Amino acid sequence: MDLGTAQSAEIFAFGLVAGGFGSLVGLGGGVLIVPFLTLVFGVDIRVAVAASLVAVIATSIGAASSYVRDGLSNLRVAIFLELATTSGAVAGAVVAGWVSPRFLFALFGAILACSALMMLRPQRDVAAMAGGGRLDLSGEYDDRGTPIRYAAQRPAWGFGLMTAAGVTSGLLGIGSGALKVPAMDLAMRLPIKVSTTTSNLMIGVTAAAGAVVYLSRGDLDPLLATPVALGVAVGSSAGARLLPRLASGTVRGLFVVVLLAVAVQMIWRGLS
Repeated sequence: MDLGTAQSAEIFAFGLVAGGFGSLVGLGGGVLIVPFLTLVFGVDIRVAVAASLVAVIATSIGAASSYVRDGLSNLRVAIFLELATTSGAVAGAVVAGWVSPRFLFALFGAILACSALMMLRPQRDVAAMAGGGRLDLSGEYDDRGTPIRYAAQRPAWGFGLMTAAGVTSGLLGIGSGALKVPAMDLAMRLPIKVSTTTSNLMIGVTAAAGAVVYLSRGDLDPLLATPVALGVAVGSSAGARLLPRLASGTVRGLFVVVLLAVAVQMIWRGLS
């Protein structure tokens, strides 16, 4: 795709916004990048997905180190669940080459809408226990001066949902945070900040697995992916510094609003 200086600047600027939102709510920025490139610039959805996967990797790099340093991300949970998402991402990327673009648009929107509606359900009290089962998927973090202890519940449910999240990432280039966050928040009953930050830690590995397939198929356009990735990387670093200052309810609200808005646009594009 041939981009002028003005178009590259617009894409970079939007990448800043997408990266900031992505790092705050654990979506990786891809949930905004794909609709932006396809709806505004008319980019083929497979090329947009490939560029988005590169942006997701940039988001993860830009935000993950800050979250690990602040004790928000849970490394044991991330390693356990990444086994499922990585294998799913490769499978999804392979299948994407055979699926029609209209179906991908509609699927993208439907998944985002379902994720948003799931997050509207009130979460039960986070389990505060010393251990997290035989896998020890527990932890503690400081939430604006208040220590929060937690332990992951139903790891088998989480592992199954993460496999589906990986397939979604490979198909749609969204880093699978749209499914990872609800899976950790609702199924595994992790605090929302732990869910979003652990998702940010995981999405880079998941996206890299899918990006290799798109690269080998010739769908990755460096001229398009570069301004996207640069903007997202800068924006995600800023979002990572902001998250510790936000209330958990604010983070959840941002997640739901962004997902619903984008879901409506993508479903409309797929159906029309």
